[in-house]
Amino acid sequence: MIFLESLLLLSIFLVFYTYLFYPIILMILSGARQIVKDTSFVLSKEERRTRSVELPEVTVIIAAYNEEKCIEDRIINLLNLNYPKDKLRFIIGSDGSTDNTNSILSKFDEPNLDIFCFDKNRGKINVLNELMTNVSSPICVFSDANTMFDKDALEHLVTHFESQKIGAVCGELHLIDPFSGDNKDNLYWKYEQALKFHESRLNALLGANGAIYAIRTDMYIPLPTDTIIDDFCIVMNIAQKGYSVIYAPEAKAIEEIAPDLAEESSRRIRIGAGNYQAMMRLGWLLNPMEGYRFFSYVSHKVLRWFVPHLMVIILTLNAILATNEEFYRYLLLLQVIFYSAAIVGMKMKSGSGLIFKVLQLLAFFVSMNFSLLRGFIKFLNKNLSATWESTSR
Repeated sequence: MIFLESLLLLSIFLVFYTYLFYPIILMILSGARQIVKDTSFVLSKEERRTRSVELPEVTVIIAAYNEEKCIEDRIINLLNLNYPKDKLRFIIGSDGSTDNTNSILSKFDEPNLDIFCFDKNRGKINVLNELMTNVSSPICVFSDANTMFDKDALEHLVTHFESQKIGAVCGELHLIDPFSGDNKDNLYWKYEQALKFHESRLNALLGANGAIYAIRTDMYIPLPTDTIIDDFCIVMNIAQKGYSVIYAPEAKAIEEIAPDLAEESSRRIRIGAGNYQAMMRLGWLLNPMEGYRFFSYVSHKVLRWFVPHLMVIILTLNAILATNEEFYRYLLLLQVIFYSAAIVGMKMKSGSGLIFKVLQLLAFFVSMNFSLLRGFIKFLNKNLSATWESTSR
């Protein structure tokens, strides 16, 4: 019985640690590091504004699949960026699209826009591997077909590469409602952005947001053809070589959110499976000699990926222990209330006020971890494919 109680309390602690205690510790370490470390290799926003930086040639890479609803707007967005046109090139690959994506792409005749329409759907990473063989610029920017850059986003990304220590730069993505156009960065998304900021200060940033990030082209390593989480793996391969990966919140992009949690489910399951796949392939991140990056990887990623397992353990052990101890009966009641509130939140389509926001947050948390658990099962079944699973937008 003591063993079961200890395992239950440890599981509860690990869940609270990864979501609550780790961010607190991270911010303390980040603040302390800023006081003592030499930050000369990272230009401040003011320095980037006042210094005359020779902007490098840049290639923007986008792999697309069935993006007829947004691909035209995306290209127009790219063509209107505030960046020297003679130093900017776009390469877009349509991965066996079956809608009107290819015909829309064929309408554009721009000297710095290269279009590749592939007959067979092979998956995003296979397209990226092939498109990268056509890149000659020193800097490459990755994005998605449904993302829109701020006009100055590229300049904010690439000026960081003035330091030879920087290997990759992650921009900041904001989410908007597809119907109203309102900003819909929820509490969890803002929370993740804050973690990126402080991890970047410790040179412990973990991967990048696939919607907006830049790398040194010669640092790109082609990934296995079944890779699912390409942005994470691409950037971590660069970090393994000793280069810094930083977060540039001034380099902004926007993207529509999915209509509801159900629409997000299949995407999250896929990402969940990709997380475990990446963990098996990037074993070097579990080396304590990696310092802050090891600390952040275990605390922010590995433990998060196993929170759904811990939630199952907590509920199961709590139910067993509740038969003998009153304390555990109250704890079980709290769990029942927690999951019931999450289910109510999933059923609510609209609302306002604090109660609605809390219910939506609980619904998001439970839904996210349930999808992650299903992703783990998919990973165990080796049922992984690099081909696309589009989310409606």
